[in-house]
Amino acid sequence: MAILSRLCSSLGALKSLPRGAPALTTIQRSMSGGGPRTMNITASRWQWHKFKDMLHFYFMLGAIPLSTLAFAVNIFIGPAKLAPIAEDYTPHHWEYYSHPIQRFLSRYVYNSHQQDYEKYLHYLYEENEKKQMRLIEKRVKELMQTREDSQAYYYRPILTKYHKMVREEYEQMRHERGF
Repeated sequence: MAILSRLCSSLGALKSLPRGAPALTTIQRSMSGGGPRTMNITASRWQWHKFKDMLHFYFMLGAIPLSTLAFAVNIFIGPAKLAPIAEDYTPHHWEYYSHPIQRFLSRYVYNSHQQDYEKYLHYLYEENEKKQMRLIEKRVKELMQTREDSQAYYYRPILTKYHKMVREEYEQMRHERGF
């Protein structure tokens, strides 16, 4: 194919020669456009393509199994149906949801409403204790200021066993040196 195009271009050049020109001529083929050869430097798009590939891979890694799981649950299990409850039976908190996936998440992932409420009550209790401690501390500081007391951080109680040991060493040293 390349030979044929080469022959066609040289034949076209021979036809355009004047009648009295020599038969052997050199044809110089010009490439596209004049001017200096330049190479435009552009930023690489490798990182962007790598990011898109990884995003699609991990999305599909999660999307395909989860969608097949949801499809299978909806087809084979289906929503729960209402049924009469025995009088001595107390239903669990996850049994109030009709869809199996909601029931699973409610049972194993999320906290129950009762547990959330008790956690909130504990938070209120802790905050109330902090408030009481701040009020007591404020009252102590007011009384220390009015009575001109000090906080007495420098007081350290001395344990008697160490006091006895120091006293015995002092007595022994005094006896040896003859004081």
